[in-house]
Amino acid sequence: QVQLVESGGGSVQAGGSLRLSCEASGRTFSNYGMGWFRQAPGKGREFVAAISWSGGNTYYADSVKGRFTISRDNAKNTVYLQMNSLKPEDTGVYYCAAKGLSVGSTYDYWGQGTQVTVSS
Repeated sequence: QVQLVESGGGSVQAGGSLRLSCEASGRTFSNYGMGWFRQAPGKGREFVAAISWSGGNTYYADSVKGRFTISRDNAKNTVYLQMNSLKPEDTGVYYCAAKGLSVGSTYDYWGQGTQVTVSS
């Protein structure tokens, strides 16, 4: 089992920045690819960003490219999401998730989420 705990959410005005953190415990952190997802009110959960086990590969949703940066520190068992130039449409609950390294692995472990609210 992998336990994930997000932090760093809050309220910010449009154009501002937030940095989310997700600390993992329970298993070897570097054995997992990590992702960030979000869910806006009344909408489904959507992919935001992902990072490979080493941090060498990163992936982003088109809606956040150039504004958000995902990174990880395997020594601290933590993955980060730096969010700049925030927009009201970035509002939602942000979740981090972990998946194994095998081909076809899915995000099996999820945190409880942290609220991000961006006002115009």
